[in-house]
Parts: sequence; C-alpha cells; structure tokens
Amino acid sequence: MGLYLNPTNKGFEIARNSKIYVDKTGLIQYVNSVLDTEQRFICISRPRRFGKSMAAQMLLAYYCRAYDSGKLFEGLEIERDDSFWRHLNQYDVLFLDMQRMLSRTKAPGGLVDYLQKAVLSELREVYADYIRPEETELVVARTPL
Repeated sequence: MGLYLNPTNKGFEIARNSKIYVDKTGLIQYVNSVLDTEQRFICISRPRRFGKSMAAQMLLAYYCRAYDSGKLFEGLEIERDDSFWRHLNQYDVLFLDMQRMLSRTKAPGGLVDYLQKAVLSELREVYADYIRPEETELVVARTPL
C-alpha cells in the first residue's frame, strides 16, 4: 500500500458509512462494460462539490487488488450486476490526486517532475524487474515487442 500505487480504500469506507451517502455504483457497472474496449478511456467531469473525489475513491476501493472491499459494496446497485465479482479487487490502481500533488510542489511547473519522481519511486518498489533504474519519466518510448 503506497501513496499512489494501491493506496488505502479508507476514503470510500468513510463515505459509505456517512448518513448522506448516495449510491453511485452504477458508474462501476459502466466502467466494467467498457474495459478492454476502445471506450475504456473515461473522463469523470462534474462541477465543483459534486462527488468527483468520492467517485474516484469508490473506483479505487472496487478495483484495487490490495484490499478485500466486498463488504463495502454489500447492498449497493453494483452487487447485483453480473460483472461485480469478476472485477472486484483484481487490479493495481494508480490514484493521482492532482490537487494534493500540486500542494507538494513550489510552483505549477514542478508538478510533472514531482509526479514522475514520486510515482516512479513507488512503481520501482513493486515492478523493479520492469522499470529500469535510469528511467526518470513515466512515458518511455519503446520499440513494440
């Protein structure tokens, strides 16, 4: 469990335990339906204070392999979907909170450098066999296999 790779699912647990929680797990059903398709790139765009962070925390809790989040989704809409168990906690998740990252840099121009350094550091811990020590950028041009 890191800051960026497979961070805690506590954010969704807190939201789920709140009295004002509204079930938005239909989003998971949609994401599951477009996995491994050309439509798999999704932008969750909402006005300020309309649940983007909660939606991101929910997706993290659902997909992240570092946890067993089944109980967090008991009784919610997604639990009744055929795809629920197939994708629950099956993936490594990179969770990038750009607002938090920006607060850790001295200027907006340092955001990309900070992101690359911090995320690569965590990825190297888990994927040392795949990420060369000399790589300093997340996007590296490679010849296809």
